[in-house]
Amino acid sequence: MAYTIKDVAKKANVSIATVSRILNNQKGYSEQTKKKVLKAIEELDYHPNAIARGLINKKTSTIGVLFPALSSMLATELLAGIEKTAHELGSSVIVCHTESNGLKTMKYLQLLNEKRVDGIIFTSEILKEEYYEFIQKMNIPLVLLSTESRAYPVPYVKVDDRRAAYAAVQYLIKQGHKRIGMISGNDQDMIAGKPRIEGYLDAMSDYGLPADDSFIARMKGFKFSDGTEGLKLLKKQLPDVTAVFAASDDIAVGAISSAYRLGIRVPDDLSIIGYDNLKIADMTIPPLTSLAQPFYEMGEKAAQMIFDLMDGDELIESRIMPHSIAERNSVLKLGS
Repeated sequence: MAYTIKDVAKKANVSIATVSRILNNQKGYSEQTKKKVLKAIEELDYHPNAIARGLINKKTSTIGVLFPALSSMLATELLAGIEKTAHELGSSVIVCHTESNGLKTMKYLQLLNEKRVDGIIFTSEILKEEYYEFIQKMNIPLVLLSTESRAYPVPYVKVDDRRAAYAAVQYLIKQGHKRIGMISGNDQDMIAGKPRIEGYLDAMSDYGLPADDSFIARMKGFKFSDGTEGLKLLKKQLPDVTAVFAASDDIAVGAISSAYRLGIRVPDDLSIIGYDNLKIADMTIPPLTSLAQPFYEMGEKAAQMIFDLMDGDELIESRIMPHSIAERNSVLKLGS
């Protein structure tokens, strides 16, 4: 039998209004009354109807999260952090897979509007004008995760990609490498492509090392296949390369696979460092040294920011998360 709020009120010998106030954390009852109601709820195993509660407090206790790709380990870690915080704060998560498709993204935003979500976390791609304007009309909080917008005043949570890329290349330099190439993602990608190339070039310049166009294999994306093809291209352009900075772990794993097929030993003949520190970095042979982003913590932080905004906090500041080097066995120290 499914009990109602009326049954709870009757068992606790209080009004329905009192039960409603307690369920919605409103004032107007004693601690003793609250204990009676909570005991009645427990004994009846009463579960408030989410839709009915939403009509009362204008909230649905759900947030929407838009991902361009769900198959990546990156998305898995971000989502795990988001869900942990949302669950702890009594909310659920609706996940939307946009595939970076504008039409599909707009359809999902319309769906989230129909579902009356309380806030939206937008991840890993550019916030286009049509997305921003639609969300503004929804009049709900928006937080960007693993991306940022220069055009719109939206708080974000991310790593500084340019500085992080610099740190990865600096690590290779400090291991004694001078002929350092890069397999980049799409150089037109303003979120992860261009900033990581700029970080690579900054580091090479600061340490007085050469890095013209022949030092960079510019690929279309950040996938495994970009790594396999990227290493072949880089070796043609820069035959004496001793170390490679890969713009993602997927690219790095592809490069390791390509090196094996080409008879190149990693790290004896060629050192490789990745970017992201996904779980797959522990599974490669050799295990991959990588620039680590704290994805789980980034997801937690973005979710907390959404809930703070929902609670009326208008002074939410964007957060640049710390990066680090996860050392494994894919980089050889020269001269040791």
